[in-house]
Amino acid sequence: MSRKTLVALSLISLSAIAWFGFDLGQHLTFGALANLRDATQSRYADAPLMVALGYFLVYVILTAVSFPGAAIMTLLGGAVFGLGLGTLLVSFASTLGASAAMLLARYLFRDVVRRRFSAQAERIDAGVEAEGAFYLFALRLVPIFPFFAVNLAMSLTSMRTWTYMWVSQLSMLPATLVFVNAGTELAALDSMRGILAPEFIASFTALGLLPLVSKRVLNHLRTSRLQRDFDKPRSFDRNLVVIGAGAAGLVSSYIAATVRAKVTLIERERMGGDCLYTGCVPSKALLRSATIASHMRRAGEFGIQAVEPEIDFPAVMRRVHASIAKIEPHDSVERYTGLGVECIAGEARIVSPWSVEVNGETLTTRAIIIATGARPAVPAIPGLDQIEFLTSDSLWSLQTLPARLVILGGGPIGCELAQAFARLGAKVTLVERSERLLARDDEAGAILVAQALSADGVELRLGCEASAVTPTPSGGELRYLGPSGEQSVEFDRLLVAVGRVPNVTGFGLEELGIKVGASGVVETDAYLQTVHPNIYACGDVAGPFQFTHTAAHQAWHACVNALFGGWRKFAVDYSAIPRVTYTDPEVAAVGLGVAEAHAANRAIELTEYGLDDLDRAIVEGEDRGFVKVLTEPGSDRILGAVVVGAHAGELIAEFTLAIRNSIGLKKVLGTVHAYPTLMEANKYVAGNWSKAHAPQRLLQWLARYHQWLRK
Repeated sequence: MSRKTLVALSLISLSAIAWFGFDLGQHLTFGALANLRDATQSRYADAPLMVALGYFLVYVILTAVSFPGAAIMTLLGGAVFGLGLGTLLVSFASTLGASAAMLLARYLFRDVVRRRFSAQAERIDAGVEAEGAFYLFALRLVPIFPFFAVNLAMSLTSMRTWTYMWVSQLSMLPATLVFVNAGTELAALDSMRGILAPEFIASFTALGLLPLVSKRVLNHLRTSRLQRDFDKPRSFDRNLVVIGAGAAGLVSSYIAATVRAKVTLIERERMGGDCLYTGCVPSKALLRSATIASHMRRAGEFGIQAVEPEIDFPAVMRRVHASIAKIEPHDSVERYTGLGVECIAGEARIVSPWSVEVNGETLTTRAIIIATGARPAVPAIPGLDQIEFLTSDSLWSLQTLPARLVILGGGPIGCELAQAFARLGAKVTLVERSERLLARDDEAGAILVAQALSADGVELRLGCEASAVTPTPSGGELRYLGPSGEQSVEFDRLLVAVGRVPNVTGFGLEELGIKVGASGVVETDAYLQTVHPNIYACGDVAGPFQFTHTAAHQAWHACVNALFGGWRKFAVDYSAIPRVTYTDPEVAAVGLGVAEAHAANRAIELTEYGLDDLDRAIVEGEDRGFVKVLTEPGSDRILGAVVVGAHAGELIAEFTLAIRNSIGLKKVLGTVHAYPTLMEANKYVAGNWSKAHAPQRLLQWLARYHQWLRK
C-alpha cells in the first residue's frame, strides 16, 4: 500500500470516527446554531480578536477536510460578527480552506485518477489551460455544485494554486454575502429553505452561466470587429469551398458531398497533391525496386545463388510513374465530379470570410477550408542557388542514376531516399546536423536504421552543419563543419531533404488577418477554426504533423465542424496518430514516446520484446528490431508504442487501435494471433508485461497448494 493511499484511508477513517463518535451532525441544526450564536456572542464581547481568529481557523479546517456545515458556519459568521466583518472572515477563510482541500485532494488522488484516465485528463488540462478560470468561476457561482465537489474536481487538473485562489475568492463572494446577510437575521430563519429558495438558485445559476455567455459574446464581438470591413452576402452559392486538392482537401470535399452539401474544390495544379505525385506514392514505388535489388544481393542467405542486380534506372522510374498513373484515377476530377464535387482548376484567393475568387469569378460560401499543403524547405546555404539541386518534388524527373549523390537531411525523407539510391547503385553520402538520424524517433530505432544504412553503403556524416556549396564541372562540392572541423564532399547531384514548410502565402490570409504561428502553420483552435469562425485549415498547412493520414483525420473534423458546427463541434484528437519511416528496418510509433515522457517528467513503465526471438521473423531472415510499449506504472493502459523491424508500419496498427479505444495489454495478450506471423510480436510484448506483473504471492500459495495435492 502506497503512502498516499495510507494517508487517504487514515483521514477518511478519522473523519468518520469524529463525525459519528462525537455526533457532530447535532451541531448543524438551526436550534444548535442559535445556542452556538449566543455562546459565541458572549465570548466575542469579552475577547473579540481571539474569537474572530478562532472562528477563522475553525472555518478553514472544516472546509479543508470537506466536513459538511459550511453554510451553518457562514450563517454563524453573520450572526456573530455582522455583515462587514462576517463577510471578510468567511470570504478569506472559505478561500483558504477550499484551496487547502484542493491541494490535499491533489496530493492524495490526482496521480491515481490521472493514471486511470490519462487521455481524458490531458484534454481537461488543455481546456483548463485555455479557459480554466471561466469554468471555475461558473462552477462556484452555481449552488447546485457543492463546493467540496468543485474542490475535488479541480484538484485533478493542472490549474495553478494562485489562479484557483483568486477565482474562488471572487466567485464565492456573492453567495458569501447572501449567507452572511441571512445570518444577521438568524432569528427570523427556521430552515435553509429561506435562503435556498428556487428564485435564489435560478438567479445564481444564471450568474454562473455569465462567464461562459460572456466569452461567447466577446468572441462574437471580436469576430464582428474583424469582419466589419467585409460585406456578408444575404445568401450563398455554396455551403463549402475547399482550397487545395491534396489529401486534406480531397477528404473534406468527399465528406461534404456525401452529406449532400454543395461543395467546390479548387486546385491550381493536379488533383492528388504531393502525396500522389511527389511524396508517398512515388517514394514507396522507388523503395520497392530498391528492396528487390537488396533481396537479390541477400539471396545467398536463403540457399539461392546471390547475384549483383543490373539496375535499369530509367525502367525503375517508368515503374514509379506507372504506379502514379494507376492510382491517379482515385483522385481524379472525373471521380470527384461523379461524387458531386464541383472541381475547378485555378488559383484561389480568399477575398472575404465568405467569398473566394478563382479564374475571375467570385464564389460565395458559408464556410471555407484551407488545405494548401506544404513544399520542400530550402535552407539558406551560400552557393546553393548556383546549382540545380534536387528536392523531394523535383527528384522524380531523374532519368539517370547519379553516380555520387549527397543528401542533406537525416529525417524520414532523407533516410528513405538514401537507402533506396544506395541499393540502386549510387554512392550516397548523407549529411545531418544532428548527432543522430531520425531525431524525433526512438533513439534505439534510429541506431538500427543508421547501422542498416551503413551496411547498404551510405556514408553517414552526423553532427555536421552544411556551410557552403560550390559548383564544379561534374556537379558540385558541399562543405560542412563537423566534429573533425571543416570538410567537404563532391557530388554529381545534391538532394535537399531538410523538411517541408506550409504554403501560407499568395491566397489572401494576410488581408483577412488570419495568423501564421512561429512554426509556419496557420493558427487554429482545437476545432481547426482560424480567427474567422467559418474559415478552417487542415493538413500540412495546419500542422502539427505532416502525414497523409493526419490530413485525412483533420479533414473529417474540419468539414463536419464547418457544416454542422452551429449544432455541435468536434475537437481533433491527436493521441493516437501513427507515424512510420519506411526504411529497412521500418520505424513505426504511436502515442507517447520515451524521450517525450522524460522531457515532461512523466512516470512510465517500459516493456520490450526483441524480434530476434520471434519465429516468423527468424524464418523470414528479418529478426532485427523490437517492440516497445509504454504504460502507466502499475497499469496495462497503453500510452505509446514503438515497433522497429520488417513491416513495422503494419504492426503498429494494433497499438493504434488499442490506444484509440482504451484497450490494455491484458486484452492484447488475450487476443488470438495467427501463428506464425510478425503480428505475434505484439502479443509477446504484452506477455512480457504480464510476466512482470504476475502476482508472486499468489503463485507461491498455488505452489504450496499443488505440493499439498501431491502428498
